[in-house]
Amino acid sequence: MKTAIARLLGTTMLGLAAGAAAAQEELNALVWCDHTDPKLIEPFEEEHGVTVNLREYEGTGAALALLEQSRPGDWDVLVIDGIDVFRAVEAGILAPLPEDELPEADFFPEVVMKENNSADGVTYAVTEKFGYNTISYNAEAVDPADMQDLSTVWSDKYEGRITIYDYYLPVMGLAALASGIDTADITADDLETIGGVMSDMRANAASVAGVVAAQTALATGEVDIVVGGGEWLTAVLQEEQPELTWTIPDEGAVRWSQSIGVLADSEKPDLALEFVKYIVSPEGQARLATSSCFWGMPANMKAGEHLTDAQKEVLRWDAQETYLANTQLYPAPDTDLDIEMQDLWLETLQQ
Repeated sequence: MKTAIARLLGTTMLGLAAGAAAAQEELNALVWCDHTDPKLIEPFEEEHGVTVNLREYEGTGAALALLEQSRPGDWDVLVIDGIDVFRAVEAGILAPLPEDELPEADFFPEVVMKENNSADGVTYAVTEKFGYNTISYNAEAVDPADMQDLSTVWSDKYEGRITIYDYYLPVMGLAALASGIDTADITADDLETIGGVMSDMRANAASVAGVVAAQTALATGEVDIVVGGGEWLTAVLQEEQPELTWTIPDEGAVRWSQSIGVLADSEKPDLALEFVKYIVSPEGQARLATSSCFWGMPANMKAGEHLTDAQKEVLRWDAQETYLANTQLYPAPDTDLDIEMQDLWLETLQQ
């Protein structure tokens, strides 16, 4: 009897130990809100028998500050604005990624963006999702033809019916395009011109709002236009309010992208890489593209095989070739110009 009990206890203890070990298998990721959708995360957890702990953040500066305050190894994966990957590389916080394990040959060519995601021939991040900061609007409340001309969008005709998305880079990019200035060519000498456009925009706007506030204002009819909006703003609203839509004006729009990478001090680099590979796989891409937080175009074209016709219609799948050709990347100012642009943005907000 004692032997049997001992064996039973031994087996029980082994089971508990195994259970504890399994429970300890976790992956920690700093992400944008679109990665917090269970339909995206749960398939990976089930396949690998792990728990993915997600910490949502807004703004690259917040992520870098959080990492600086954390212990080495606390975090494994980082989702970051594509335009800011270089900051993470300069800070030495991203690990190299094996290019031969990334399906970039299946990506929309324009969003591979090696110039952003690589340094000195080494890849540190991969594009996972992209879209457009452009004009969202209520097609029943405004003239859709007016939305094709940026100067009309924020003209006196729509005074008090506009909100401006509260992020200086894309909105100032739109102001530059309205002035005939390419976003990649913005210099300090252009800020007076851009500032004049921003002043007109702010004078006719009812508010400057973040993502949720801008969505709410458009959905409730508080405003009819969101400058800096796009598919990411209206896609989750269109099923119930199909009149809420978006367009790329004739002058063009600004293209955003987000990237994902493995943190250099991750204690689980292999599992972290598997997570990155899942996110950029066709199945992961389709789930990420239609996340409950916000929609956007998947970088991997094969995601289309896993999207419904209705989802592809909302994303304007068939128009991407035209949209990609008629949009420009976020402005990428150096430190000095960035400070001047932020100062101009604050001045505009205070008007």
